[in-house]
Amino acid sequence: MALNLRQKQTECIIRMLNLNQPVNSTGTANKEVYKILIDDKLCQNILSSLIHFKDLRKYGVTLYFLIDKDRKPAHDVPAVYFVQRNQSNIQRIVADASRSLYDSFHLNFSASIPRPLLEDLASGTLNSDSIHKISKVHDQYLEFVSLEDNLFSLSQKSTYVQLNDPSAGDKEIEDIIERIVSGLFCVLATLAAVPIIRCPRGGPAELVASALDQKLRDHLLSKNKMFSESGSFASSFQCPILCMFDRNFELSAAIQHDFRYRPLVHDILGLKLNRLSVPGEKGGMKSYELDRSDPFWMANGSLEFPEVAVEIKTQLNTYKKDVDEVNRRTDLIGNTKHLMNAVNSLPELTERKQVIDKHTNIATVLLGEIKERSLDSYVKKENDMMVRGGFDRNELLAVLKGKGTKMDKLRFAIMYIISSETINPAEAEAVEAAIVESEVDTGAFQYVKKIKSLNVSLASANSASRNNIVDWAEKLYGLSISAVTAGVKNLLSSHRQLALTRTVEALMEGKPNPEIDSYLVFDPRAPKSSSGTRSSHLKGPFKEAIVFMIGGGNYGEYGSLQDLVRHQQPVKHIIYGNFNRNGVC
Repeated sequence: MALNLRQKQTECIIRMLNLNQPVNSTGTANKEVYKILIDDKLCQNILSSLIHFKDLRKYGVTLYFLIDKDRKPAHDVPAVYFVQRNQSNIQRIVADASRSLYDSFHLNFSASIPRPLLEDLASGTLNSDSIHKISKVHDQYLEFVSLEDNLFSLSQKSTYVQLNDPSAGDKEIEDIIERIVSGLFCVLATLAAVPIIRCPRGGPAELVASALDQKLRDHLLSKNKMFSESGSFASSFQCPILCMFDRNFELSAAIQHDFRYRPLVHDILGLKLNRLSVPGEKGGMKSYELDRSDPFWMANGSLEFPEVAVEIKTQLNTYKKDVDEVNRRTDLIGNTKHLMNAVNSLPELTERKQVIDKHTNIATVLLGEIKERSLDSYVKKENDMMVRGGFDRNELLAVLKGKGTKMDKLRFAIMYIISSETINPAEAEAVEAAIVESEVDTGAFQYVKKIKSLNVSLASANSASRNNIVDWAEKLYGLSISAVTAGVKNLLSSHRQLALTRTVEALMEGKPNPEIDSYLVFDPRAPKSSSGTRSSHLKGPFKEAIVFMIGGGNYGEYGSLQDLVRHQQPVKHIIYGNFNRNGVC
């Protein structure tokens, strides 16, 4: 049984749109009811990644509005609300009900609504004599965005800075951890799966794993049917494994420039929630959707950019040949069969041409940015640095004083720090002076340099002083030095396996392995006393895994994990998730 998160979330959304009534085999309601959809921005993002708004009519939705917009009454029509559980949404629902905007209110919250908010809803509608308008209230556990079949985001503001800020208060950290736990619980509830949780010791990953383990235990003890389907996993010993990591596990993977198509489009053109806008050939902006409905995107997203350019040309030539063949057939006088075949092929040819034109335009804009910023040079030289463990000083400074944006130069300077075996103080000062000359904010550079220098000191210290350094660093930075530098040399080239991928592969194997033996194990179905323990081995192998990166993910890691899946026998299944609002960091 493969975990198909996108499919299951879509099924839940369709059922919700059908007033939480069962749907028939075609995915529509047995009895069509026309309705209005009210959502907030996050829930709109959740919906749009699964169902195009133009297709909502299939499910009886005639109009849709954001909850914070002024709306006119539709007294004889039911309304489906799909919103987050917060005070402002509750107040707006109460106000809408008191005005009798709609015939009935079907309330669906993206995650479990807390009792205080539920009481506010009840008291508000009672006081306005509108409680009879509330048909039902549902906790949907859908507070995540499925960007692809195997890629999801909790769609929240990036948390890396807060989690690594020594001045962050306990309450701030607790709030972030709670949001991550709530989002992951929604993912697991949608899958109806209770996983084995593995994570490195220390840092945010352990905090999230421990809190999620407790939340799952509480729900299992409540004997509700939320995870009833997961019995099939337990009986066949094929429950999935949830692997959690901090962003510092492999910081280089989030910083290095990537020359593959999907990461380039996201990094350079600002792909957000599978949508982007680029300048059109005739002026103005063109908006595109890049999702599973685009066969070229799905088939070629992991290719290097030059390979994508060749593939676009190949598909264009094939298209032209097919058009010529259609034209030749239509010229045959009196052959009705050929004429009908030509007519029937026109929609498919038109769709192919639209896809080719889309990616030709995107590739053209990308090529302009690559030339303008010398991105191919950044990619090559960063790979060289990671392989060689350093770089010639003159070449280093030449790059920093050459083409590229401020962010390009900052990322390159940080990659120099990460890749160096040891830091040459004079060289580091020259690098910093070069980026200051380009008016780059050096805060991130200073942070990584400090962490790296601490790690070098740690490596040369004796065991007694080593503990002092670790204690001091963890107190100062709120994280483990070993966690920050574990991925220092993990990202070599686009053809080498990432440390994240190697670790996930080892965790799925479930065999004794010195690289993962220290990882903690949380099994919500096992006795509480066994939670958070180290395990030298765990029965495996696991066929299915959910990999979650705390502090921001990236398309490079996602692509690497999917490459692992494609080359594994027997077939395995990996879902990759992160916290970021834009889908990846």
